[in-house]
Amino acid sequence: MTTGPEAAPTRIDTGKPHPARVYDWWLGGKDNYPVDEELGQKILAADPTVRRGARANRRFMHRATRTLAQAGVRQFLDIGTGIPTEPNLHQIAQGVAAEARVVYADNDPIVLRHAEALLHGTAEGSTDYVHADVRDPDAILALAGRSLDFGQPVALSLVALTHYLDDDVHKLLRRYLEALAPGSHLVVSQVTPDLNRAAVERAAGLFRQSGTAFHPRPLAEFSRFFEGLELLGPGVIPVSGWRPDPEDVAAQAEGIVPVYAGVARKP
Repeated sequence: MTTGPEAAPTRIDTGKPHPARVYDWWLGGKDNYPVDEELGQKILAADPTVRRGARANRRFMHRATRTLAQAGVRQFLDIGTGIPTEPNLHQIAQGVAAEARVVYADNDPIVLRHAEALLHGTAEGSTDYVHADVRDPDAILALAGRSLDFGQPVALSLVALTHYLDDDVHKLLRRYLEALAPGSHLVVSQVTPDLNRAAVERAAGLFRQSGTAFHPRPLAEFSRFFEGLELLGPGVIPVSGWRPDPEDVAAQAEGIVPVYAGVARKP
């Protein structure tokens, strides 16, 4: 079953780069504009790991989603969805369990424009898209509640999103976690300065100059996302090392990417 997004403004600002479109350019997508490519090229020159990092984040999302679906999770809330890149989260989850229910949330009008591409799920399960900002948990939780039963476990994914959020991010995530039932999971990846400080600082400066907040976080700050939760093995680790597939092992030979990842269960 599929349901459609709420009506929302669809004006796309092509005069200012947007993180989702820059990310799309790094992944080789076509849903970006010259201003996004320009920033993407500047950041790539400042930090040659960013394209590898974008791809590593996508593969981590696939592995984490598959792991949780295989463990019995049947509901998924993906915030900061970004521009659709196949396979999407619902394709991974419903490939394991056709009855899985998935809700995507993003605040970018270009993602809204492509929302239909996110909604081709299985007949047994459901997919939905809500146009809302991660900083408005009440709106996202209310809209997602049309498709998800928050009395049952939900996997909450924030992949490559938290580094765009300010110092209130830990409080924000607590708000989401409070709404989730025991047995739910949190999936997060985040840029860190720990593994390549100079390059990450250069990239962060370019993002900020473009008008986009960017907050790389060290290990201690990243680990705080999982306080009170039960980390799944191997714990908090550089993104390509989280339960790697052969493709990830091969990618690690290209060099480390400055991104931490972790998955944890709410007891």
